[in-house]
Amino acid sequence: MKTIFVGNLPWSSTEAELQTIFSQFGEVVSARIVTDKFSGRSKGFGFVDMEDDAAEKAIQGMAGYKLKDRELTVNEAKPKSSDGGRRDARHHRNFNRM
Repeated sequence: MKTIFVGNLPWSSTEAELQTIFSQFGEVVSARIVTDKFSGRSKGFGFVDMEDDAAEKAIQGMAGYKLKDRELTVNEAKPKSSDGGRRDARHHRNFNRM
């Protein structure tokens, strides 16, 4: 199974819409839109889980797809780093300043 990242979603998009759009390429195991935990509003991106073959077809087939006048970004989701996607600034300081 692969997870597909879907970005640049219109704020009004629903998980049902994602399910419908991606189902043309195969069975959608799950579709979710990421929301702000305080406001409940969409953050403009989401994830779709599909079997490997269907996911590859969807990634290729959705290139350039527009939803409500917004061109979606569709690619294979990258796993989060073990630190939750945050970089520790202490490791990136430049101590060689003059």
